[in-house]
Amino acid sequence: MAGGAADVLNGERAVVALFVSRVLLSAPLSLLYESLALFLLSACGLLVEISVESSSAPLRFKTRPGASSGILLGAVTLPAVILSRLIQLSRVLLENNATPDGRASHLYHGKLKVNFLAIIPWDFQECEILKVITLSNKKEISGLDMQFWTVSASCFSVLIFFCLTFQHSPKNTTFFQLKNFRTSNCGLMHMVLLSMALCYLSFTAKADSGYLPLLKFVWLICHSLASVMLIQHILQAFPSCASLGEVLLVSSGLMLYFGDALAHSLSKALAFLAPSALTFLKYGTHSEIAIVIQGVMVGLFLFPAFYKIVLWAWVHLTNLRKPEALATNGGPNNVVEMSVLFYASLLFMLTALIPAWMYLVRDFQKHPVAWVFTFVFSDPLKHLALCLYWVCVICVSVLRFYDISKHSKIERILLRKYYHLVAVLMFSPALLLLPAFLNLAFGAAFAVFLVLEMIRVWKIWPLGHTIHQFMNAFTDHRDSDILIVSHFSLLLGCALPIWMSAGLNDRPLAPFAGILSLGIGDTMASVVGHKYGVLRWSKTGKKTIEGTAAGITSVLAACSVLLPLLASTGYFFSQHWLSLLVAVTVSGLLEAYTAQLDNAFIPLVFYSLLCL
Repeated sequence: MAGGAADVLNGERAVVALFVSRVLLSAPLSLLYESLALFLLSACGLLVEISVESSSAPLRFKTRPGASSGILLGAVTLPAVILSRLIQLSRVLLENNATPDGRASHLYHGKLKVNFLAIIPWDFQECEILKVITLSNKKEISGLDMQFWTVSASCFSVLIFFCLTFQHSPKNTTFFQLKNFRTSNCGLMHMVLLSMALCYLSFTAKADSGYLPLLKFVWLICHSLASVMLIQHILQAFPSCASLGEVLLVSSGLMLYFGDALAHSLSKALAFLAPSALTFLKYGTHSEIAIVIQGVMVGLFLFPAFYKIVLWAWVHLTNLRKPEALATNGGPNNVVEMSVLFYASLLFMLTALIPAWMYLVRDFQKHPVAWVFTFVFSDPLKHLALCLYWVCVICVSVLRFYDISKHSKIERILLRKYYHLVAVLMFSPALLLLPAFLNLAFGAAFAVFLVLEMIRVWKIWPLGHTIHQFMNAFTDHRDSDILIVSHFSLLLGCALPIWMSAGLNDRPLAPFAGILSLGIGDTMASVVGHKYGVLRWSKTGKKTIEGTAAGITSVLAACSVLLPLLASTGYFFSQHWLSLLVAVTVSGLLEAYTAQLDNAFIPLVFYSLLCL
């Protein structure tokens, strides 16, 4: 082996162990099977990561230079987040049911409590709200539980894929290496089989009978195979863009999100055969905003394949070239013609195909564009004022920072952190005052980012070159020549905790996890560490103890300011300061030790810990 015993217990793995332990210790007995599965997944992730990093034989995929594999962190993050949310909802459900006199108003989401108090007498209100909360919680818990097993199955299957791929690497030819990987595979398969048994016990314990557990297992297997195919495609199509752990997180998240869209499509298509048999595929209910965002995301992620079909059809219909030339060059010679096809295809996708899917599958009766306009102008004064504020902040910051990047000697890492502060200025007031509008705005911003990235990568006239020049001014070592992921990760890091907190939430700080950890903690840690840091956490890393301490202190200070503001808007703070300190410290240590994309992992870890 290339690594020694000291490499087995590095800082990142120690922080991940603290994170997983905190989640497992908070789990109630009703989530015993899920907790054991997360423990086994952590053990498998650690086993595979040690096996991969301790050998000199590389994988056949090119990963981001300078980053560790990150397999353990990538494998446990998303299942731990879902389990934390399950723990939170189980706690709310238990406390509501255990309240003897029904006076449990402190458990409600603050906005829900205020809205009902104004119009309904208390005696009737307490009974009805408790019924609504209990029913909603049970449905959401059932959907989240299926999400947990789905994403866990995806992670297990990818771990097996990594092990098999690495074992059959052409450089793994020595007897010691083969014996080492056979032992690892044997232990991995035993843990996977045990996890499958836990999954079956979990299904049967939740009153699933007959063929329903078998259908769920078939769905999990299909999901697992699709996850392996997706991660292979990402690693081959985008070499050197991400580490294995980052790709594992992205692939499992994409499969979970778009698996939900596929589940709704299958349930709708096969409803006449088995009306109730496929209801387990749906991961709970969704708001209208979530349905609109999901429809747009599904359409945009499928758009590259649709656009290639349009190009192929256009070439053949107009006889611009022979089919053999199409296979070589891939499209029309005329740049303007190709651009017109791109914009026309995008417009058709957004205005026709996506609304048709939403109408047929999700029973969304209104055109999404019309629905968005109706929603925005439902409260035009507040919504338009917030949009004007955002436009002013974006214009001032973009013009100023772009000018600095061209003429100043300020290091790029510090310049990028200024955008984290801009995220705080933009998102914090909106989350406090207009959270629903912010949810929709995040979806719109992500859609715009996807379109601009496609224009940049494909060099679509007339914006492709200009967008590439502008985005290239803010890249760092984690961005590649193919993809620029920093802006995506910052936006999603702020948006995901807000999206995942939809519904009942007794931890009002949880939606702010991305804004606090990235906008304040990560920024202060980088600035202070870069300017004043002396004591480094490791000999090879650049993170300093002074920077980490500044990041943790700044987040705690921001929480002390944020809590009174939340209380003034009707929320109740039910999280102990000790629990908050643990969450801030663990996420701060993860920022100090991890070599992965911190914008992607830290907000999820911080959100998970805030839910407990």
